[in-house]
Amino acid sequence: MAIKRNRRFHAEVATSSLSDIMFFLLLFFLIISTLANPNVIKMTLPKSEQNEKTNKQHISLSVSEDKQYFVDKQQVNFEELETALLTKMGDTKDQTVIVRIPYNLQVQDLVDLLQIGVKNNLKFVIATNKK
Repeated sequence: MAIKRNRRFHAEVATSSLSDIMFFLLLFFLIISTLANPNVIKMTLPKSEQNEKTNKQHISLSVSEDKQYFVDKQQVNFEELETALLTKMGDTKDQTVIVRIPYNLQVQDLVDLLQIGVKNNLKFVIATNKK
């Protein structure tokens, strides 16, 4: 009587290098995630050492110390400010709105102005003086 040996194929997974691969993948994703959003690590603060000057068309939005609003030297109430900016923009949304606001006003006043720009997808730039 012939005895047959059990010669089946046994599948094996080599896991000796798996921990090294996982370590390198973890390291890779940690480095990439910090580069994808640099504001998490450091915060860029506005500087007024150097000012950029542009030749592009822009709309000037000025705020006086007693909270009077001017769009290109025309006085406008705060409730009518959004419609005045949109009519000045017209069909072109390329224009930049330069916000000139005194340094001693509250931050909330600036935020109220910037919310108008965010709501209407307008580009706002804060004007500063060169030191």
